[in-house]
Amino acid sequence: MELAECDLCGNRDFEAISQKDRHGEMLETVACRQCGLVRHAVVPTEQELQEFYSTNYRKAYNGESSPGVRRIMRAWKNGTRICRQVQPHLKPQGRVLEVGAGIGCTVKVFDQNGFNAEGIDPGSEFLAFSRDKLKAKVHTANVYDLPRRSDYDAILLVHVIEHVRSPRAALEHIAGLIKPGGMFYVECPNLQAPFARRSRLFHTAHIHNFVPSTLMMLARSCGFQLVQRFGDEQDPNLQMLFQHCGEPQMEIDSANYQRTVHELARTNAVPYTLRLRYLRDRLKKLVGYVDEYARAQRFVDQLIKDCGGLANSPVPSAALANRAA
Repeated sequence: MELAECDLCGNRDFEAISQKDRHGEMLETVACRQCGLVRHAVVPTEQELQEFYSTNYRKAYNGESSPGVRRIMRAWKNGTRICRQVQPHLKPQGRVLEVGAGIGCTVKVFDQNGFNAEGIDPGSEFLAFSRDKLKAKVHTANVYDLPRRSDYDAILLVHVIEHVRSPRAALEHIAGLIKPGGMFYVECPNLQAPFARRSRLFHTAHIHNFVPSTLMMLARSCGFQLVQRFGDEQDPNLQMLFQHCGEPQMEIDSANYQRTVHELARTNAVPYTLRLRYLRDRLKKLVGYVDEYARAQRFVDQLIKDCGGLANSPVPSAALANRAA
């Protein structure tokens, strides 16, 4: 069977690098031999994805159809981190859109920091919490439902790009939604610094898997220039802020394919999971879980109270600001 061309460079020559997903189910994963982009061998159709994300995605992927308190607390902390990172680069009171808003915490954090923030998500399960409890401006929609009128000062794509059928089509459409010189923030797993052994890396819902080079090549080819990369080389998540320059530049990093394959080979070795950074990150995550179990219910109860009481105000209460610190 001939595989569909690479979404980044158009190449049709691939190397199979895995046959199973993280749960041991059959899932062939391949790497493009020209640019190094890693993806499913067989990419789902747009209709299949739309049905999945608009119906049983949250239950299948997150294990819950409505967000639990630990997930909410974690999402609020992540939204606060993202806002702090990108806020210095944004126009005050600018219009911000999050694509794939999920619980809506990031949208609400930006709203509480003075931005005209809104969000969309193809699934409606978590958005009910966003609207009813956080009073966030969110609605059910697909990014392609939005007309390309250059309406937004910034667009956020947080752990979404790995889920889409065509990252190129998504970024090209997003480029048409952003004002000239506007900002685009993207965050996704970093395959170059994975947090798990190779047998646990690939997931059915993660159609494409990025390393720094492939994400930057893709963004540049869609008219974006890198402004800042957050985190370090070993961060398990890529966190990049781009500016819309409107001048697509397609430059293939020919060394990326071999570099990516080499990094993946290291994840099979025992020393990889025994390195200090890996152990430190795992310990940090475990400590975070303990904190969530201890404080999540009280945190969310107060969060809902504060957000509901400040639905029409751009300024957070002192209690909310302190908890976000």
